[in-house]
Amino acid sequence: EAKRVIDELRDLQVFYVNSGGGEPMYRRDFFELIEYSVGNGIGVKFSTNGAFIDAANARRLAAMDYLDIQLSLDGADRATNDAIRGEGSFDTVIAAMDHLANADFGPFKISVVATRHNVPQLDAFKALADSYGAQLRLTRLRPSGRGADAWHDLHPTNAQQREIYQWLMAHGEDVLTGDSFFH
Repeated sequence: EAKRVIDELRDLQVFYVNSGGGEPMYRRDFFELIEYSVGNGIGVKFSTNGAFIDAANARRLAAMDYLDIQLSLDGADRATNDAIRGEGSFDTVIAAMDHLANADFGPFKISVVATRHNVPQLDAFKALADSYGAQLRLTRLRPSGRGADAWHDLHPTNAQQREIYQWLMAHGEDVLTGDSFFH
């Protein structure tokens, strides 16, 4: 069924699909589907927590064209990230980035949801992205799903939103924002 959808997208001349989660790499047929998509001229962008990007999978991903990976990271240090994304998630995503870099994947994206706990880490996020030759992507917290449950604890304050804006104006030339929230 998924391949039929990809065929329909190809026939409609769709050139790009975006897959999010949950965790898209959790599907047993993940590689089969992205290889099928790319083989049909449809690029794939996917967001991942990095849990399934080991050395072998990183090499497999690096061998594909027309593929864009965003790794989710919500703290520039273990304590900040793991408080939001769960114990061990910082080490998992750093290992995935190391595997992608060692496989010569090329530029990937580090996707950060701005929260009141990580706004002071903007410089550290940028330095981390630069150290991998990655692109930093800064997005806003959306009040849906788990974001709705944690909205009051995580949503940046008005002062922090101004801080984000000022930081982007000074340092954000190569930083993606993902939506018009920061403009």
